[in-house]
Amino acid sequence: MSDLLDGGVHAAGGLAVHGADSVDGATATRDLLVADKVPGLLAAKDPTLWGPDAEDVAKTRLGWLDTFRRSRDLLPQLAELCAELGDLDNVVLCGMGGSSLAPEVICRTMGVPLAVLDTTDPTQIRATMFGGYEPGSPPADDLLRRTAVVLASKSGSTVETDSHRRAFWQAFLDAGLVESEAARHFVVVTDPGSPLESTAREFGMVVVPADPEVGGRYSALTAFGLVPAALAGVDVAELIGQAETLAVTLGREQGNPALALGAALGAAAADGRDKLALVDDGSGIVGLGDWAEQLIAESTGKSAVGILPVVVETPDAPGITGADVLAVAVGGALAAGAVPGGGVAADLAVNGPLGAHFLAWEYAIPVASRVLGVEPFDQPNVAESKQNTTRILTDGMPDEQPRFVEGAAQVFAPAEAGDSLAATLRWLTSQLGDRGYLAVMAYLDRFGDADVAGVRAALAAASGRPVTFGWGPRFLHSTGQYHKGGPPVGCFLQITGAVADDLAVPGRPYTFGRLIAAQAAGDREALTSRGRPLLHLHLTDRQAGVQALLDAAAHLSN
Repeated sequence: MSDLLDGGVHAAGGLAVHGADSVDGATATRDLLVADKVPGLLAAKDPTLWGPDAEDVAKTRLGWLDTFRRSRDLLPQLAELCAELGDLDNVVLCGMGGSSLAPEVICRTMGVPLAVLDTTDPTQIRATMFGGYEPGSPPADDLLRRTAVVLASKSGSTVETDSHRRAFWQAFLDAGLVESEAARHFVVVTDPGSPLESTAREFGMVVVPADPEVGGRYSALTAFGLVPAALAGVDVAELIGQAETLAVTLGREQGNPALALGAALGAAAADGRDKLALVDDGSGIVGLGDWAEQLIAESTGKSAVGILPVVVETPDAPGITGADVLAVAVGGALAAGAVPGGGVAADLAVNGPLGAHFLAWEYAIPVASRVLGVEPFDQPNVAESKQNTTRILTDGMPDEQPRFVEGAAQVFAPAEAGDSLAATLRWLTSQLGDRGYLAVMAYLDRFGDADVAGVRAALAAASGRPVTFGWGPRFLHSTGQYHKGGPPVGCFLQITGAVADDLAVPGRPYTFGRLIAAQAAGDREALTSRGRPLLHLHLTDRQAGVQALLDAAAHLSN
């Protein structure tokens, strides 16, 4: 770890990046970027910066550089919408990946409640819709009548969001609302001309068009980020102003903290430090790592290269150190004389208001992508698991039998993995080697089964290697790209769970329980086809199974 106070500071436009000059190769990389006139060309939306093969995609994906200016035009419409829906004080956002992660960070940072539904787990969906986790509980009509549902999908064909729309629509009708009354409860954010826009207008729902020249993971300061946050009660004009303050620095060769950040990230990854530990420093930004995770992983994780984001729970959690790890602390505006990074033992500290953070990271990651030689705006491997899911929903689940059962856990593993839960975990971590990482993928309820996330730290402590944790299917729209397209050094722990009380997807020949099972199976196929080690645990009793997993992981360090 470098001493942040000795590593230089690049500060302008309300944002400060500490420690960049201490990253090996960062200064030389930044000088080369300046010599190639990258700052000015990127600020001018030059699509040639990532090579001729990437030019066509980049031409239609650089609107994030100034989308916040166009977003100012949304403010009067948002004010009017908030007034019209003022009696709907329970805001639920249905969206995946870039369509949901930014507004969740905004609302968490601002201390404003927002329910984010980015799952196909029927228990979590039922709890979000009806306000409880008791199987079979009757619909809470009062909660539904106070609910505004934001449907967010850039393509307008996202299977999860379409399923949420169908479920909420039926729930409103079952609660006694007529169709015109139900339509009032929906606000749709999607690209102009998408299938979701057509459906929404047919049903009489409010539609707020998204910026078509901004990809989903770069959409924090577009309607995707601003509409749900505004409905939840956030002053989104402040976020736009923070981005505007930083934007004037983006074309500069000096006094450009986002350039310093991108150069440091790219130089570190090119030099072998390609795992990026992200930790909140406790100084005002909450949960930014979850948003940055999808931006970094999907943008850089392709062609067998990339930067792996590792979101850690606390500054002292395992996983922030290692020869191939660069640690970054993120936080809000610091008072004069405060320690950058909030005292976190990190290599870099990025500090400033949330709107500036969004724009800075959106700028830094394409810069780092140029250094690594990858195109930052496509996601070539994301469709694979989706296609597998569609086929499995049509043809049926694959015939898989557990190798053994231990308590509430059915264990699917190769014979050499051992004959106990602890042995299979030990086998999986033994496959990591000096450059590998372990990805925990939990197709469970991220609130009702929240304790399972503790397995990340336990496995990181036991293995001494970077360990990531993702909720399925949410991570398929995030780190899922890196798992398939990034360096082929990953090992995978997939956790699925029995469904006690399933929920129909109205108008579809499957339930949410079947959908999430098919998504997990499709992702297993995509990973095992690449020959990577994978351990699958199916919990027949979620609570008991989670506890058994945590106990087994904790004992690995003994």
